Amino acid sequence: MPLTRRHFAAGMALAMLAAMSPAPCAAQDKPMTIIVGSPAGGTTDALARLIARSMSQTLHRTVVVDNRPGAGGNIAAQYVARSVPDGSTLLMSFTAHTINASLYKNLPFDAVRDFTPITMVARVPSVLVARKNAPFDTTAGLIEYAKRNPGKLSFAIGAQGSSLHLASEQFKLQTGTDILNIPYKGTGPAMTDLLGGTVDLMFASTVNVLPHAHGGSLKILGVSSKDPLPQFAGVPTIAATVKGFESSAWFGLFGPAKLPQAVTDQLYRAVKIAVEDPAYQRRMETEAAIAVSMTPQAFGQFVRNDIQHWAKVIQSSGTKVE
Repeated sequence: MPLTRRHFAAGMALAMLAAMSPAPCAAQDKPMTIIVGSPAGGTTDALARLIARSMSQTLHRTVVVDNRPGAGGNIAAQYVARSVPDGSTLLMSFTAHTINASLYKNLPFDAVRDFTPITMVARVPSVLVARKNAPFDTTAGLIEYAKRNPGKLSFAIGAQGSSLHLASEQFKLQTGTDILNIPYKGTGPAMTDLLGGTVDLMFASTVNVLPHAHGGSLKILGVSSKDPLPQFAGVPTIAATVKGFESSAWFGLFGPAKLPQAVTDQLYRAVKIAVEDPAYQRRMETEAAIAVSMTPQAFGQFVRNDIQHWAKVIQSSGTKVE
């Protein structure tokens, strides 16, 4: 074989190998860390760990989850916003990312400019639950009791600025009830206190409620989805009592701003593999969640639209952080 043909054949072989290998990623030899703005045990944490396990296999690198709870997810978001944009530090965030843009007056970061959107991974409805010995068994009973006893009941708020926080505000606004908010640093601690009877009520994700759905450790009053959920057989929608009530949370992955396009694309492909895995899909269906995959461009547009949506809700409800 002539020298030129030999070189051409070798070059083609190398090109084929490169195409079959994962795209080069900056800091490929460094462990990847997914920062979560809530304690272990919450929905955001659970999803981050599922995605991290799959990404580790796809990218052939160590992927760990680091919980940094506090300030409605802002501590974790600020940490990632200030990280080196090399793909080694990511943020698994949730609806609070777009809510906090209006809820907090002086955020140390910009929810759009300081992040690179990668993709959404799930949407999760919520469930209105009460302590097991609450003096009511239905949403209508709760409203009646709350109106007869203003300020006597309490809502556990798993994370200020989350969709669950806004769900409680929306519920009080639509029902004309006076219920005290008790803020926590995550869904896990809030659920623990509800199960212990320290607080009366809570909007929690389906993921966190299902393990307790049949043990009698709490009362399930209604689901926040538009239609009843098969995973909660016999539980009515809140909208059946409170007309027009609906709420759900989204969860998604971000990098710091100025993440190189090649790295963003590689990370998106890896997360897409995780989300489209049949095991992940079955897990979401079992937990009454919806697996979602968006391109980085579509996710970025969604984030911008969601910020505008929540700004209107916060302004009309007068919601403030405590």
